[in-house]
Amino acid sequence: MQAANLVIREGWSTRKAARYTGFNQSTIVRWVMEARLSNRNVIPTKSSRPRSHPNALKSEAVRRILEMRGERNQCAEILHHRLNVEGLAVSLSSVKRTLVRHGLTRFSKWKKWHQYPDRPMPEKPGILVEIDTVWDGAPSERLYVYTLLDVCSRWAFAWPCVQINTFRSIDFLKRAQEAAPFSFKTLQSDHGQEFSKRFTQRLEYRGMAHRHSRIRTPNDNAHLERFNRTLQQECLYRISRSLKAYRQAIPEYLHYYNTERPHMGLSMKTPLEVMRSY
Repeated sequence: MQAANLVIREGWSTRKAARYTGFNQSTIVRWVMEARLSNRNVIPTKSSRPRSHPNALKSEAVRRILEMRGERNQCAEILHHRLNVEGLAVSLSSVKRTLVRHGLTRFSKWKKWHQYPDRPMPEKPGILVEIDTVWDGAPSERLYVYTLLDVCSRWAFAWPCVQINTFRSIDFLKRAQEAAPFSFKTLQSDHGQEFSKRFTQRLEYRGMAHRHSRIRTPNDNAHLERFNRTLQQECLYRISRSLKAYRQAIPEYLHYYNTERPHMGLSMKTPLEVMRSY
């Protein structure tokens, strides 16, 4: 707009304004035309995206994709298969782009995309600690159990509660760190809401790193998932489902798990015996 005003208000020629500003003369001419048509003291910026493309989807294909999506809210893969059955040759990526362009995806545009730094090698206790939650019961009477496991020594910790959120995750971490005979360096969790951005910030404040397990990669948390199953089979399923019973039985089982129970993954050693070797 400043370059256009040199021509409109100062009376400069477009060639002189181009030499002074360093822009091309045709660009100055276009800016002057747009400035005179604009009612405001700004030149609106237009998108440089092409208005058409020779390989663009035909309008009937786009319309059919939107109709199928509106019927049962099915995913792009199913829509792609149904289109091929109907004889419409449309690629899967085109179906996904169409859904995104019309705001019909199932993911929020505000969703935080997590970074996946390199997974540290658990050479010593505390270098890589996995954290998760398990639950049992109907939604109206559900009980949750926070679980934590050190990959190197298989030392584990758990604590039951009636609700999970970021603040309870931080409180559980404090309990686990006080009970652990080593310091936590890196914690790894899934993408649950209880391990959100604020949880990451609190870990960084405490000098710990936080990484999320990769999507559709259950082996990232395989050690802790196995502990969750063991905790349920050997402890939780054998007692009444109540917060009082859980808080009495879980600490007793953890003492047995960490000091007496032999682990096949540790050559029949206990987590306590492994920690003594470091």
